[in-house]
Amino acid sequence: MKLKSLFLTFVFAAAFFTAQAQIPKPADTFGFEPGADYKMATYDQMLAYYDKLDAATDRVKMIEIGKSVRGRSIKLLFISSEENMKSLDKWKDISAKMARGTVSQEEAKQLAKEGKAIIWFDGGMHASEKAHAQMTPELLYRIASEESDEMKNIRNNVVTLVVPVINPDGLDIVGSWYRKYVGTPFETSEPPILYQEYVGHDNNRDWFMSNMPETKAVTTVLYSQWYPQIVHNHHQTAPSWARIFIPPFRSPVNPRIHPGVTTGVNLVGTAMANRFAMKKMPGAISQTTFEMWWNGGMRTAPYYHNQIGILTETSHATPTPRFYPTDSVPRNVGGKTTDGTDIFYAYPWKGGESHFRDAVNYMLEASMAVLDLAAEKHDELLYNMYAMGRDAIEDKTGAFAYVIPKNQWDAASGDNLVNVLMQGGIEVHRATAAFKSGTTDYPEGSYVLYGAQSFRPYLADLLEKQNYPDLYQFPGGPPIPPYDLTGWTLPMQMGVKVDRITSSFTAQTKKLDAKVPVAAGSIKGNAGFGYALSRQDNNAFKAINRLLKAGEKIHVASASFSDGGSEYPAGTFLVEKGSKTQNAITKVSQETGVTFSGIGTKPSSKPMLKVKVGLYKSWVDNIDEGWTRWVLEQFEFDIDTLHDTDVQTRNLSIYSAILLPSQRGEEIMHGHRKGEMPDQFTGGIGLGGVQALERYISNGGTLICLDQSTGLAIEQFGLPVEDLTNGLSTNDFFIPGSLVRMTVDVTHPLAYGMQNETAASFQRSRAFRKIVPIRKGEGGNENTKPVPGPDVTLVTKYASKDLIMSGWGKGHDRYIKDKAAMLNVGYGKGRVVLFGFRPQFRGQTHGTYKLLFNSIYSGAIK
Repeated sequence: MKLKSLFLTFVFAAAFFTAQAQIPKPADTFGFEPGADYKMATYDQMLAYYDKLDAATDRVKMIEIGKSVRGRSIKLLFISSEENMKSLDKWKDISAKMARGTVSQEEAKQLAKEGKAIIWFDGGMHASEKAHAQMTPELLYRIASEESDEMKNIRNNVVTLVVPVINPDGLDIVGSWYRKYVGTPFETSEPPILYQEYVGHDNNRDWFMSNMPETKAVTTVLYSQWYPQIVHNHHQTAPSWARIFIPPFRSPVNPRIHPGVTTGVNLVGTAMANRFAMKKMPGAISQTTFEMWWNGGMRTAPYYHNQIGILTETSHATPTPRFYPTDSVPRNVGGKTTDGTDIFYAYPWKGGESHFRDAVNYMLEASMAVLDLAAEKHDELLYNMYAMGRDAIEDKTGAFAYVIPKNQWDAASGDNLVNVLMQGGIEVHRATAAFKSGTTDYPEGSYVLYGAQSFRPYLADLLEKQNYPDLYQFPGGPPIPPYDLTGWTLPMQMGVKVDRITSSFTAQTKKLDAKVPVAAGSIKGNAGFGYALSRQDNNAFKAINRLLKAGEKIHVASASFSDGGSEYPAGTFLVEKGSKTQNAITKVSQETGVTFSGIGTKPSSKPMLKVKVGLYKSWVDNIDEGWTRWVLEQFEFDIDTLHDTDVQTRNLSIYSAILLPSQRGEEIMHGHRKGEMPDQFTGGIGLGGVQALERYISNGGTLICLDQSTGLAIEQFGLPVEDLTNGLSTNDFFIPGSLVRMTVDVTHPLAYGMQNETAASFQRSRAFRKIVPIRKGEGGNENTKPVPGPDVTLVTKYASKDLIMSGWGKGHDRYIKDKAAMLNVGYGKGRVVLFGFRPQFRGQTHGTYKLLFNSIYSGAIK
């Protein structure tokens, strides 16, 4: 009997080890170890490896969660024990119940004991940080194959979710560039294009708007499906001479974040630091650069969902090795001393050789620290998420509800805001009957967002203003800049009226199960001449662009007019009735939600010609260009990309407007210097480009300059305009990323359809004043008089009081109060439109889109 038992044990063991031996290593597919010098696996190689891993073991399951902008498959892999993998739906359901706080405390305690910790890792977001996408295949392999006691405990108590490459397009772009230029002087250069089609590095700035398909795919998993307790986002910008940044973060922390999240983040960081110390891996640094204030990053948005968001920033982002001289260790790294006396840099790195594989090793150990902690505290993590959610639900100090009235200035704006919030997991109800709160009546169809939900911190943070604290490097010294923004309140940015209600009320509502689709518009009245379309709706521009492309004749009302008992303002779009117009506007109205009104006679108007935009694109990759292109594409503008040689040599007269996105004038003029990049990617528009733009404007063209690029136009064309922020120190004036109150001249053609007041996104931006040249008389200063010059008209200006709507600022009342924010400057037969701010910032500022769209259209209205 003993012999039989021993034989069976041997058979099972042999079968087990054979099965494990069949789990493929990444190197078997790549042909080299992840992190090898001068090597990068392609995304196709990675997909092949994931397929093999998925097929080789029951510990792994792979699904597709979405497509990238360029159509690449985004994969999510689950790893756990064979037994756990049989019950994935069960663990998912438990995590959802705990995250939403929908069960009793007694049941929650039982579920915490029964459930598994859900832990998330991702790589490949910032493609120029090359190691994390190379690391994730090895992380997957280790979790699936290792038989240490630690790893068995992890598999038994954790369901690990890994998106190995969030940005597949970026891996393709950056990897192919590196492989092409390895061994040349340009080996460590980066591609001259964005490594995400539209937003480049800002793919980690899109995590509450979810504009990009990659973001949508991930946020759906995070906030509507699996609700991981820890979200670990790998990056690679550690301070020079450090090996890895780990939590704790520096101050400030957003007070809307539950303190259980903040302390949970610190707990994970401590586990990492201890693991590095015990494995003799120096160079882990904390409490520098990165903070917990801003909402909108991959690891920061989870904070407001009661999830522990972890950022690690590992050094050595290139496959090319580097040597750090051991006799050149700086005294300070990231503000921490390097002698081992700083508690947040107690084990400093002393230099020497640095390799790509070092980055992989540090990332693997940081990930293992997360997994080991989660395995030991799986029940605690689950229950803490539940408890924090219940705290949010039961909070009596927050709003009872937020109401988005049905009737908005821009009809679709409320729906747009609701869809943004629902993508982030917020529960939204729609009123099925009219109701009243206090003295305010709300119609049927208004949205009600009750505060009593587990993600209240996220809801409140996006709908209410931010009050960033005063933080200075030392008393009387310069301010400590925020990591990103200080204010981002969505109703302000998007131009949506939202009422915060603290007292309870009763309303008949129905919870929305899906995002709000575009509501079909309507066509009303009799059309003798044609149809009128208001500019109030952003979608009106999409409608007009479609009609122009369909060959319809469009006019713009030169003045206000009456027709059929209705009043229409100047700037109203007019669609002249033709043989196909009825069918065209019916289709457009249904698809865009706009309303057309029939008019009997043609009012005083100007015809609109074909709209075509030339969008400048430097070989110095520019995120603002990408965002601009994305926004214009959403509204179906006809766009050509203009590179340096295009500006210099192309017939620019075909463009109704040419647009310079926000970019330093030096980069636009000169681009990359010789020797920095291959020759075809060096240089800028140069003097020849400036002269071509000047001819274009002088002959009737419209040049639109956003934020930074305004300096080039002012200087090169000698515009009688001064940038009042130029040369100011941050000691005197600093608005690093806030929403600023702006008043609008709604009678100006570039502001048609706008409200009198709106929020401008001010990102270290600009304010202007008109310069009036003075000619002196013969007696010196006597008999002076203004010299006639270009016509400079004010479109918008920063408000005279209460400038900071959300966020923080210093010196704003002194330097930009009551000053111009947007100017229309006549030049020859054309114009230059100067935006001191970015009206399309990150696809968030829907409330100022019309200022940009009107500027583009102005060049097509003759």
